[in-house]
Amino acid sequence: MAPSNKTLVISGPSGVGKGSLIEKLFNAHPNTFTFSVSHTTRKPRAGEVDGKSYFFVSQEEFETLKSEGGFVESAKFGSNSYGTSHRTIAEQTAKGLIVVLDIEMNGVRQIKENPNIEPRYVFIQPPSMQALESRLRGRGTENEEDIQRRLGQASAELEFANAQVGDKIIVNDDLETAYQELEAFVFQE
Repeated sequence: MAPSNKTLVISGPSGVGKGSLIEKLFNAHPNTFTFSVSHTTRKPRAGEVDGKSYFFVSQEEFETLKSEGGFVESAKFGSNSYGTSHRTIAEQTAKGLIVVLDIEMNGVRQIKENPNIEPRYVFIQPPSMQALESRLRGRGTENEEDIQRRLGQASAELEFANAQVGDKIIVNDDLETAYQELEAFVFQE
């Protein structure tokens, strides 16, 4: 069974396992999926390649693209702007690839308001807030303030998802079970 060629929007709180599920999907179905290369105003990090890691642009170029409606969604983190362009999605779709967007709640809101893109939406949910907190703490990469901020954000995202994310909510209690549910959704007719 072939998957729908619609763009796939995957969202969910930090630490819920989105990256692991997406990696499994890409590995199981090579030459089927791709990420959209985002535009950013931040400077390249060591090893990053323009056009592969990101499209690195000036703030002025970014604002021009944004004002011309060039992005399906955009966000600002710190002093840097990020955006997913219509053109990048169209180019990848023309190659026969399904574009996967791993974005946060505000990006989902923007896409839902954009009549030029009709993706399928998947929200990855933790089995409980306690399980999510345990995962975040287990990573050992954040301080207490960051963990509390991420948990607050997760609570808002769960409320948003239950109200209006759309097509599929997957509870990631067991990675393999959640992956099977994601794969079944992606490849349903």
